[in-house]
Amino acid sequence: MGNNGSTRGARKPSGKSAGSASRKKPADGVSRRALLIGGGAVAAAGTAAVLARDRVKRLWWQVPGVEKPRKPGELDYAGATWVAASEANWRRADRPDDFPVDRVIIHVTQGSFASAVKVFQDPAHQAATHYIVGQDGRVVQMIRELDVAYQAGNRSYNERGVGIEHEGFVDRPKDLTKAMYESSARLTASICARHGIPVDREHIIGHVEVPGTDHTDPGPHWDWDRYMELVRRAATAPTPTPTAKASG
Repeated sequence: MGNNGSTRGARKPSGKSAGSASRKKPADGVSRRALLIGGGAVAAAGTAAVLARDRVKRLWWQVPGVEKPRKPGELDYAGATWVAASEANWRRADRPDDFPVDRVIIHVTQGSFASAVKVFQDPAHQAATHYIVGQDGRVVQMIRELDVAYQAGNRSYNERGVGIEHEGFVDRPKDLTKAMYESSARLTASICARHGIPVDREHIIGHVEVPGTDHTDPGPHWDWDRYMELVRRAATAPTPTPTAKASG
């Protein structure tokens, strides 16, 4: 699977392999990091020069010996708990400054919650998603949203997507529980709000819809109409206001 490996969801019986998909040239052209790291004078003037200087500022941490500050165990989603994935299963980045985030990719684990956590901690697996949602609604974050997870078997989609695994099997509709749908919908709504992602089926997709993939998840039993309605409700729900303490 390499640097663009896919996660554990069910595979299509035939078609291109994840390996061949990972070698596919990204459809969205050259990324910002490829434009400036490695040198080359900026020849453009005016607006182009201003944009170039702005990009350099955002890429300062990629200079050898310089790293962007991180806090171990820091969460992007307050409803999650942190369990770190192996560093072999993701790539350090600074999204959305180097890659715009414009997709949420829905997966099904083809296994238990615990087994998904275990394989994402295994460096030999070469794949992981940012989040795992259990059948009981619990959420684990394993990769920061600003980093690139090797999840989709497509480099461009990896660089632009946030991945969510769901505990269960694609051929068992009973695995797709009410608690899982509702918890995942709140998570997806939160991701969309953070990154300005439209809440629609063009931007919230299944692993099966990634170009070049050989996976079939989230499978035929995933209720997209139900899920999208839950995401829309979560996206428009008012933020709870903390209750003021009584004086006395």
